[in-house]
Amino acid sequence: MSKNKGTFLWYDLMTTDIEAAKAFYTEVIGWKTAPFQGGDGDYTMFMVGEQPMGGMMLLPEQAQAMGAPPHWMAYVGTPDVDATVSLAKKLGATVPMPPMEIPEVGRFAVIIDPQGAAISAFQPSSDMPLPAPEPGRVSWNELMSADAEAGLKFYSKLFGWEKTDSMDMGPMGTYQMFGQNGKTYGGMMNRPAEMPMSAWLYYINVTSVKDTIERVTAKGGKLMNGPMDVPGGDVVAQCMDPQGVMFAIHGKAEHN
Repeated sequence: MSKNKGTFLWYDLMTTDIEAAKAFYTEVIGWKTAPFQGGDGDYTMFMVGEQPMGGMMLLPEQAQAMGAPPHWMAYVGTPDVDATVSLAKKLGATVPMPPMEIPEVGRFAVIIDPQGAAISAFQPSSDMPLPAPEPGRVSWNELMSADAEAGLKFYSKLFGWEKTDSMDMGPMGTYQMFGQNGKTYGGMMNRPAEMPMSAWLYYINVTSVKDTIERVTAKGGKLMNGPMDVPGGDVVAQCMDPQGVMFAIHGKAEHN
């Protein structure tokens, strides 16, 4: 399973209203949904065509008791989730959900990094194919951290991520991109003072940012920031779904 080490393999929506979230994301992003075969009916998968890209479930009571709001969670591949959890603890992380098994799927654990952002380590039962970039897939993974430099050091030791390019964002500081094996997965920077906690934000590839924003607001979501141009001829916007979950969209610039 070495090819999955350090790669973003899966995304889960932890929400407080399954039916409302299903209606929102199928209309706004165009995902289909399917029940998880072999499950107990409490888990729904989001589909891009015939392939799942993630899923959703109710935000666990344990997480709510800890003050966790509804959120998206990424699962990063590791060949040994127990060893990854042990290393994470040594590096100063906490583990609110220790390693647990999903029959015929794999083993995972939830980690809170030393700066307070949550992510999951995932040991799949077998190698998972790496999806090609296409609409409906997450195209960028962004960490807004209390200390982005320390955060990258943590994840470099945990998952093997390396620095790639960087951008000077002026008063906001440096936007440091990261990845491995010549591929960039996303970026990190220090969170602004008004942001209450460190958190990951995931950018979904869409065919039209403009049209997607219109659907976001029409279906009860909010446009929080953007749309704005980014290097490479792309456009991004940051949004919030009706349950208060932050997500972002990413697409090519459109010229009328």
